[in-house]
Amino acid sequence: MMLFNKSQTPAARSRPLIIPIFLPHAGCPHQCIFCNQATITATHSTPASKDVRRQIKTFLSFRHKQRRYTQLAFFGGNFFGIQPRTIKRLLTVATEYVTAGHASSIRFSTRPDTVDRQQLAAIKAFPVTTIELGVQSMDDRVLKRSNRGHTAADTVKAVQLLQEHEYEVGVQMMVGLPGDDAQRLQASARKIARLKPDFIRIYPTVVVAGSPLATGYQKGEYIPLSLVEAVRQVKQLYLYFKNKNIAVIRMGLQATDALADTATLLAGPYHPAFGHMVYSEIFLDMAIAQLESLNATGKGVRVHVHPRSISKMRGPKNGNVKKLSEKFHLQTIEIIPDTGLKEDQLTVTIRS
Repeated sequence: MMLFNKSQTPAARSRPLIIPIFLPHAGCPHQCIFCNQATITATHSTPASKDVRRQIKTFLSFRHKQRRYTQLAFFGGNFFGIQPRTIKRLLTVATEYVTAGHASSIRFSTRPDTVDRQQLAAIKAFPVTTIELGVQSMDDRVLKRSNRGHTAADTVKAVQLLQEHEYEVGVQMMVGLPGDDAQRLQASARKIARLKPDFIRIYPTVVVAGSPLATGYQKGEYIPLSLVEAVRQVKQLYLYFKNKNIAVIRMGLQATDALADTATLLAGPYHPAFGHMVYSEIFLDMAIAQLESLNATGKGVRVHVHPRSISKMRGPKNGNVKKLSEKFHLQTIEIIPDTGLKEDQLTVTIRS
């Protein structure tokens, strides 16, 4: 097999099409306190090769012609913890589609403490460009209470080793873990930023039926974050990483039928549009700051935003518009599409 040039990493590309192949609990040495992936994904075993092919073909049929960059992604479980022969089998199947030109590369997620030179040597010949690490926190006390089984030092070593081998590195972190608080969360963010990963995913902790955390919740030993507080904490993280030029590619859990079922999701800050809620809060804050600087109370205003950001400015159920109108006693408020602005910008003008 020919060696693959990892310099083709998609870090600077537009958002790729991700074809997910779930490996619930595969390779996991134990169960994290918050986890029950088999319930969330409705999958209970490592997929056979024919099932991987079926999944890939199904998603490829959804691909738009203009979306050229496609990644095959093994999510869930602990990829480097799987038996070597299974890793080889899964990567060989995925590589068929890269070689045929149907996909561009492969990505997977794994635990920080499973990344070593031997593992990286074993996958060197495969077209893997992106490796995500389930970091969750950089506080060893929080990691221990979550039964993660690894330390912050393991994360530092893993990120540095992956960067040395020129992989695109992603970091997954969580808010609302047992024993975590605002101070520890911000400290984790600073430690992650110093590692300079290529991107970050941020997930709120929710209580899933069948997880160890569910037992603690039912005993009153764990209280999840409210949706409002989770959005606030994730907003702060997003703005911090943005300031550090680190992309946050996801906020909130992927919406599934299982998570919409109260028999599966017992409690916690889950919302199918969690990321949109975070962006809406950011736009609300920006609008408030500009209205205050313009002394806009009691006046009519126009808020100019990029067309793709109109819904973020309006907020869920037009909530931002209502809040601004009430806070500043506005006569009128118009949301104006403006292609001259970037998607993360807005400009407020006073109506004459």
